[in-house]
Amino acid sequence: MQPVGVGLIGCGNISAAYLRAAAQFADFNIVCLADIDESHARARGEEFGIPVVGVDALLRDPAIEIVLNLTVPQAHIAVGLDAIAHGKHVHGEKPLSINVADGSRLIDAAAKAGLRVGSAPDTFLGGAHQTARRLLDEGAIGTPLSGTATMMNHGPEHWHPNPGFYYAPGGGPMFDMGPYYLTDLVNLLGPVARVLGLTTKGFPERHITSAPRAGETITVTTATHLSGLLHFANGAVVSLTTSFDVWQHRHGPIEIYGSEGSLVVPDPNRFGGTVALAKRREPWNDMALSHGFADGEFRGIGLADMARAIRSGRPHRCSGALAFHVLEVMAAFQRSSDAGAAIAIESRCERPAPLPANSRLGPWD
Repeated sequence: MQPVGVGLIGCGNISAAYLRAAAQFADFNIVCLADIDESHARARGEEFGIPVVGVDALLRDPAIEIVLNLTVPQAHIAVGLDAIAHGKHVHGEKPLSINVADGSRLIDAAAKAGLRVGSAPDTFLGGAHQTARRLLDEGAIGTPLSGTATMMNHGPEHWHPNPGFYYAPGGGPMFDMGPYYLTDLVNLLGPVARVLGLTTKGFPERHITSAPRAGETITVTTATHLSGLLHFANGAVVSLTTSFDVWQHRHGPIEIYGSEGSLVVPDPNRFGGTVALAKRREPWNDMALSHGFADGEFRGIGLADMARAIRSGRPHRCSGALAFHVLEVMAAFQRSSDAGAAIAIESRCERPAPLPANSRLGPWD
């Protein structure tokens, strides 16, 4: 199969993870890099030995079929729409958009042009999460009834080199980390039917302690603690909390409770981890992972799957429909908090097809 040509726009912090992982996938080839700040692109180009071009030149390049959009969230839609206008498929970093209306514009534009939209996160394709998916599909805990999902820390200003956008609209813990948790929950349980949420902003200002902006202050203009209930279309109810206001806690990332037992799912920001199963009153047992892509960094597996899907004509797993559904759910937390009422989720998406057991770099179809 001829590799799909990819042009990468946005050479910031996350780009290095994609570029390191790209060598593991024969399904695509990163042709060139671009960034609105040419110094960022040059630095990445020198680091990985990839040609650097301007954004316009990248978009016009006929060798490029997919634009990998790794810009900041506030630029996702503008870059995505520009790529589609130039006849390119788009695979972007999460979130799909900072608001539902713009996300819908991107999905609609791609559909009209006969092009695909893909989006991170692709961590749910990792071995731990695919193992959890298999166990649920096989009825290991019976009918899923409820669950918990928790992502809490004290924010990226302690480690990120440029953390300001995390505290602006389109940032915050829900739009930053929520995609990992919600995408994995949809992978495990299917689409969400309604959301009941409450949001707060614990600190009006954030003080940066990470280089190179240590000592600067960020004014917070978005919610930094969001809690609520997800009512899934299959009837399960899961409580979800995402927060940048918590110094320490002892909650696990995801637990699913069923009619016949319980399942622990590891951090959905990672591909691997420990999956644990308890049947009724029996003790917890760590489960052997049945799938590959668990023992390393595989950012780009979703892009590789999209490239294979383009060549074979099948649906890709990190689909625009999945990303849009997650976007609508995330936005519903603030809408619910503002309205003091549950919010019905209008979109629906299919659970992405599971990967074959033991698959690492073999057939995925």
